[in-house]
Amino acid sequence: MISPGARVINRRDTLTALAAALFPGLATPSWAAGDDEMVLGEPSAPITVLEYSSLTCPHCARFHAETLPAIRKNYIDAGKVRLVYRHFPFDQPALMAAALAECAGHDRFFTFLDVLFASQSAWAGADDPIASLTGIGRLGGLKAEAIAACFNDRAMLDRILAQRVDGAKEFDIDSTPTFIVNGEKLVGAQPYGRFVDVFERLLSGG
Repeated sequence: MISPGARVINRRDTLTALAAALFPGLATPSWAAGDDEMVLGEPSAPITVLEYSSLTCPHCARFHAETLPAIRKNYIDAGKVRLVYRHFPFDQPALMAAALAECAGHDRFFTFLDVLFASQSAWAGADDPIASLTGIGRLGGLKAEAIAACFNDRAMLDRILAQRVDGAKEFDIDSTPTFIVNGEKLVGAQPYGRFVDVFERLLSGG
């Protein structure tokens, strides 16, 4: 039973706390939920993979470099799997990198993810990650003014943080990468063979 003077911590409170921790100086955002998912694959694919990743996570970078290309070639491009990417930023640089990828738009989102993960060691550990990320964005064809606007887009940043909050709440996610495959939870940068085992079992009706 909640005592009369107790404060109930709700989803909006959690988002505000995350924003304050990951983005010092950001004013309290006005929260707005969004259904705008970043997806690889056909909507009709029988298997849906929800990927929760942080762009500063080296294990996530390894998955994108070593495992995702084979999944994409053999399952996503074949119409068997659709991958839904969801942000789970653990720190401020990860949050800003996520904003940059979002700023690129749907058509270039996954291209930016590939670049950000591939160059992770350079920008994530830089003295000025914002400057490094801005340089990556400029190379990707974005204007400096547009990049700065994305870094300060409170609604976008809050939407990114909402994905982390919802993932923790719905699937008890506390590490990255974590994958939800048709409701089944896989934790860590699993080898390609592990995904194949799960995919083939689901495709065969098991």
